[in-house]
Amino acid sequence: MNATLEHVNIAVPDPQATARILCDLFGWRIRWEGAAMGDGWSIHVGTDDDYLALYCPGGKALEKPERYVRQGGLNHIGVVVPDLDAAEDKVRAAGFHPHEHADYEPGRRFYFDGPDGVEFEVVSYA
Repeated sequence: MNATLEHVNIAVPDPQATARILCDLFGWRIRWEGAAMGDGWSIHVGTDDDYLALYCPGGKALEKPERYVRQGGLNHIGVVVPDLDAAEDKVRAAGFHPHEHADYEPGRRFYFDGPDGVEFEVVSYA
């Protein structure tokens, strides 16, 4: 059996704002939006095949755990694009700062800290 990844659920303080930014940057769409567990709100943003679930818990403050050292913590989210340079231009135009550029097999990539401090790896295999 071969499994595929359908979605990743991340907690964010403002799902609507994060969804708008991700739709603009990556050409995604909102697949679903509505009330969620714990009096929260969730938005599913992505493609027909996969998505990010952006969840805000009701009435709870969100803390930022330190990346890359917390066991089970989210380090980054990888997104494949057809044109890395065009994607980087969009990221810069949106006010984010690309860093950690790398060109190694099998593709080229850069990272940026996006909405809510979540790091994204943007990679192209073209």
